[in-house]
Amino acid sequence: MEKPTDLVEYESMLLGRHVHMRTRGMREAEQLDRSAYILLSRLRMEGPMTIGQLSEAFDLDVSTLNRQTGAMTRAGLVERIPDAEGGIARKFRLTEEGVRRLEETRAELVQGFDKILAEWTPEEVEVFAACLRRFNTDIERLEGRPWPRP
Repeated sequence: MEKPTDLVEYESMLLGRHVHMRTRGMREAEQLDRSAYILLSRLRMEGPMTIGQLSEAFDLDVSTLNRQTGAMTRAGLVERIPDAEGGIARKFRLTEEGVRRLEETRAELVQGFDKILAEWTPEEVEVFAACLRRFNTDIERLEGRPWPRP
């Protein structure tokens, strides 16, 4: 007999696959890759951050983040600015283009979820969102890395 957590594992695997497949259908020229979407979302929620702060927030090696932020800088999505608090490290912040692309990608993802959930009641969508939030916040609690939320 399967445990309920076996079912959670399987359904979360499928959810990740479905989300990945849906993003492939987005306009290729404007599509942000998953890592850029997540990093830009974090900068949008938290404001400018140093490489060290990003490394801690994402639990990623600085060299990995240097590659990602370098690509995003070349694409005009982020820019490096001096630390307003006077620190030596420079911070990354979203550019207008970064905000535009992030909002466009998010709008397309939300539109896709609107289609998927079209036959759900508003109450069912709220319960689903609450369960996802609880699932994510419990992961964040165990990892010690809370994610900022609106």
